Amino acid sequence: MNEDLKVNLSGLPRDYLDAGATENVSAAVSSQVPVVESEPELVVNPWDIVLCTSGTLISCENAIVVLIIFHNPSLRAPMFLLIGSLALADLLAGIGLIINFVFAYLLQSEATKLVTIGLIVASFSASVCSLLAITVDRYLSLYYALTYHSERTVTFTYVMLVMLWGTSICLGLLPVMGWNCLRDESTCSVVRPLTKNNAAILSVSFLFMFALMLQLYIQICKIVMRHAHQIALQHHFLATSHYVTTRKGVSTLAIILGTFAACWMPFTLYSLIADYTYPSIYTYATLLPATYNSIINPVIYAFRNQEIQKALCLICCGCIPPSLSQRARSPSDV
Repeated sequence: MNEDLKVNLSGLPRDYLDAGATENVSAAVSSQVPVVESEPELVVNPWDIVLCTSGTLISCENAIVVLIIFHNPSLRAPMFLLIGSLALADLLAGIGLIINFVFAYLLQSEATKLVTIGLIVASFSASVCSLLAITVDRYLSLYYALTYHSERTVTFTYVMLVMLWGTSICLGLLPVMGWNCLRDESTCSVVRPLTKNNAAILSVSFLFMFALMLQLYIQICKIVMRHAHQIALQHHFLATSHYVTTRKGVSTLAIILGTFAACWMPFTLYSLIADYTYPSIYTYATLLPATYNSIINPVIYAFRNQEIQKALCLICCGCIPPSLSQRARSPSDV
């Protein structure tokens, strides 16, 4: 009786008192246990996944071309050296896109950003410069057909390779050496940490090289048409045959130049007019087609080549199909 009276001195029911005591005990215990904060969930941008996938495809495709040229001693002509340079540049570009994805979500730091953007800038610059070098080589092979296969041509090819890779490496080192916007966001371009001025230089350089390639391909087209006409006269071909051959050569050149322009022109023009304040979706939407150029390059420049097709067949099945061994090169194969 006395105990019951003492408990009810407060005027509260026993159940309420018991519940209150339980809450006090729980609060006391929870105050002594350290609170473990849950780590924030890693949100991956779908555009970054697409770029990483594109980089993986670029790496695999161009690695095949590099291995074929490297392991085949017969593919040491200037043309194959330049195709190998293009494939190596695109391979490094694909690796750069993969590394950029890994570093962006797993190892974030200023140093990794600068190294990654430097690798991507250097590799894509080497890719575009290699395309220009291939265009120059094709023009020389047609314009100086009699003296093209000489030591002078080989020397000139090595000079072009040293110049294009040296220039590309210097462009890639600019962000690493301090020309970046990590300390001043207002100077950033659409691709951080490249500055607006850096992006403008790259864009103007691309437009200059595209204009030069366009001029060279126009000259190549004229030479191809003239050669096809001469061959038609010598072999008494019909005018229809000459027209078909010439049209095929012009179509091939149009596909090569049109593909290059369609892939790179949107991002180039966007980099000139935009800056870091623009929505990032526009950057992704214009940058992604530029990466597709490195996917298409092996198809246009490597896998269409008869000698590389033979080497690939030897690696895959150990034989050369009769259709490849008997195929003759025509003036439209430019």
